[in-house]
Amino acid sequence: MQTPSANLATWLLALAPIVVVLVLMLGFRWGGSKAGPVGWFTAFCVSLFFFGTTPRLLAYAQLKAVLLTTHVLYIIWMALVLYNVVNEAGAIAVIGQGIARLTGDRVIQLLILAWAFSAFLQGVAGFGVPIAVVAPLLIGLGFNPVVAVAVVAIGHSWSVTFGDIASSFQALIAVTGLEGRDLAPWSAIFLGLAAFGCGLAAAHAFDGWRAVRRGAVGILLMGGAMAGTQYLLATNGLWNLAGFGAGLAGLLVGAGLARFYQIYQKKENVGAVSMPHNQACCPGRQESAARMGLGLALSAYVVLIVIVSAAELWPWLHGTLGAVKVKIMFPELTTAYGWTTPAGAGKAIPVFGHAGALLLYSSLVAYAIYRAKGHYTPEALQHILTRTLRSAIPSSIGIASMVGMAVTMDHAGMTYLLAQGLGAAVGVAFPLVSPLIGTLGAFMTGSNTNSNVIFAPLQQRTAGLIGASVWIILGAQTTGGALGSMLAPAKVIVGCSTAGLTGQEGQVMRKTVGYGLVIAVVVGLVAWVAIHLLGL
Repeated sequence: MQTPSANLATWLLALAPIVVVLVLMLGFRWGGSKAGPVGWFTAFCVSLFFFGTTPRLLAYAQLKAVLLTTHVLYIIWMALVLYNVVNEAGAIAVIGQGIARLTGDRVIQLLILAWAFSAFLQGVAGFGVPIAVVAPLLIGLGFNPVVAVAVVAIGHSWSVTFGDIASSFQALIAVTGLEGRDLAPWSAIFLGLAAFGCGLAAAHAFDGWRAVRRGAVGILLMGGAMAGTQYLLATNGLWNLAGFGAGLAGLLVGAGLARFYQIYQKKENVGAVSMPHNQACCPGRQESAARMGLGLALSAYVVLIVIVSAAELWPWLHGTLGAVKVKIMFPELTTAYGWTTPAGAGKAIPVFGHAGALLLYSSLVAYAIYRAKGHYTPEALQHILTRTLRSAIPSSIGIASMVGMAVTMDHAGMTYLLAQGLGAAVGVAFPLVSPLIGTLGAFMTGSNTNSNVIFAPLQQRTAGLIGASVWIILGAQTTGGALGSMLAPAKVIVGCSTAGLTGQEGQVMRKTVGYGLVIAVVVGLVAWVAIHLLGL
């Protein structure tokens, strides 16, 4: 296999689609739904005119991209449906208020809400939902609005890879062609390390080292519970539940700490709890929340745990649900320069056993429960569908075009050429920069999923060229992409809009950027030590 002569000109041509996306998103402040299609078109043209692709090759590449996109969007759309089913009933407000009333201690409130509860929400929704929901809760408790948005952006980022029913991890599996059981251990190790970093950083962003000392016990115990739970679930094939389960474990430990220590029992500021903006604006939903108990509010997530666990752990059910698959075989594809993509099947999609299908089943059961208990207005179903469409369509356009760009670059040999250049430039230091590449991808696209789609094949190729562990490098990539969530303008804009800080996004990003880069560098150092000193 070969590509055009490897020189600076061809390397820059291969880099062009990524540069276009960066310039449009950072320089011109375009969203992913606008910049993504331009990046895809750039990749299409560069591959056709400079890398010897043919119309036939490009057509098959786009069909393969459609399968990958469907695989990812199936999860994302259904996760949004579940979130809106729960939110429309007022259950999110009930859960948030219940957590806030556990303690009057400011640091523990922050750790429970901005670190554990935001991770729990990321586990089932994603798309900026943790910031949109939790930041207003913190403001209602008296936290400074800029700090409230910043600490949630920091606190939830470690849970992004295995959050949203592991949509980012599923994308990593899809674009690399590797098995989830092989990718999970190092991904979970690095993300567990990041969990401690995010808890410490959130406390420090609130009140410096004084808050870190005050919350040290909570950071250690809650961080240990979340990192450990995430690792156990991910490495035992339950990565769909790893982010959700980790957040839930953190909440349980945080609740135990709040009840155990008398200092956490102070009740000042509890009366300041307010509805999130998206709850308070709807009187019917606010009235519903006032009548709902915490157990009923959590019932949708209990249903989710039962359904996903049964589908993954009960062999008969797993086999039955996975029996019907959408699967397409692709021929061998070769460019004019001899770069060959082997024949094989595209991403298989189990129609009834896919993570998206499990989310849909959970949504239907949860909807039935909340309706039977009288927590929906007559317009509830319409509101659920409208909000899902409004949230999902712009992001779906961005994801689809980014996937198309990545697959086109891979089939043209452009990704390989970039990896070759990176490997030659940094050599043995590559593990140090691997998480920073993931962070850059999430920063520019607002999504760890997109970061994995764009850069995981590049990192995979580079690891092979320099002889580094592909599992460690890809674990660092997706961890960096998760941490990039706290820096991504798209995420910060969502949080600022619900916190009344529109136009002040720069203030929030100035508080988050240093923490994100420091944690990513620490992950890179651990990856470098694991590869070059421990020989793993």
